[in-house]
Amino acid sequence: MSRTPSPPGPLQPGLSAAELLEAARRAAEGSVSVVPAGRVHVGVDLGTAYVVVAAVDGRGSPLAVASRFATVVRDGVVVDFAGAIELVRELVAEVEGRLGVELTTAATTYPPGVAISEVRACRYVVEGAGLECTRLVDEPTAANAVLRIRDGAVVDVGGGTTGLAVLRDGEVVAVMDDATGGTHVSLVIAGHLGISLEEAEARKTDPAQQAGLFGVVRPVFDKIGTLVADHLAVHEVDAIHLVGGTAAFPGIADVIAERTGVEVHLAPQPLLVTPLGVALHDPGHPSAHPLDTLEVGHG
Repeated sequence: MSRTPSPPGPLQPGLSAAELLEAARRAAEGSVSVVPAGRVHVGVDLGTAYVVVAAVDGRGSPLAVASRFATVVRDGVVVDFAGAIELVRELVAEVEGRLGVELTTAATTYPPGVAISEVRACRYVVEGAGLECTRLVDEPTAANAVLRIRDGAVVDVGGGTTGLAVLRDGEVVAVMDDATGGTHVSLVIAGHLGISLEEAEARKTDPAQQAGLFGVVRPVFDKIGTLVADHLAVHEVDAIHLVGGTAAFPGIADVIAERTGVEVHLAPQPLLVTPLGVALHDPGHPSAHPLDTLEVGHG
C-alpha cells in the first residue's frame, strides 16, 4: 500500500519578518506596482471581523493584499456561507485586477480546535469562490510561516477567537483556541456607551479614542491573558509573539505579559501576519495531494 507523501512546507522568504510585513503593508495600500513572474501563491484568511486575501510571489515577497470588514464568520464559524463566498470572490477579483493575472489556487486558515466540519466549511468557501483549496492551516501556524519562531508561543488575537500555538525547535507541539476576541471588545464598548456595534467597532479602531477606552475593555484583555497563562502553565515558554487585528489595540500586549509573566513581542502589522503566512503555504499550482488526504493541522 503506497503512502501519501507529506505536503510541501511553506515558502521560505529571504526577507526578515519585519521586512515582509512592511512590504505587506505597502501591498495592502496598493502603493506597490508589480508584475508577478512565475507562480503566484494566495492565502485566504476568513476572520470574524475581516476577510483578507493575500498574494505573494515565488520568493515569498508580498504582491497584493485586499481586505474587507465582514460578519460572515462568528467566533471562527462560517455563519453566512453565500456571503463568505461572494466576499472572497470579490477580494480575489480585486487582487487579480491589481496583478493582471488569474488566480486559481489558495490556501486558507481555520482557528485551532474547531470542529472538522467547520474546517471543511473554510475549504468550501474557497472552492465556492472558484479557487482550488490547496492547504488548510491553523491560524497560529500560518502566522509562524512569517515570524519563523523556533521556540515560544504564537498568540493570534482575532475578531472572534484567540488561538495559540506552542513551538519547540520550529515544530508546533500544542494548540489552543477560545471564542474570545475583538468582537467581544466591541460588544463591551457598545454596552458601556449605549451605541451600536458598528459604532463601537469604529471607535475601537480609532487611534484617537483607544487610550480612553482601555479601562472599559481591559476585562476582555484580562480574560485573554488568563486563558493564555492557563495554557502556558503546562507549556513553559520564554516569549510570546502576538499577532491578529485585536493585537493592535494599545495595551493588550502589556496585559498579557502581566497575566503570564512572559515577555510579549507585538508583531508589526499584526493584522497582516496570518494572511501573509497562509499565502506562503499555497503551492501556487494544482496540488498533487488530494485535500481529503492532507492532515488538517499544523502546516
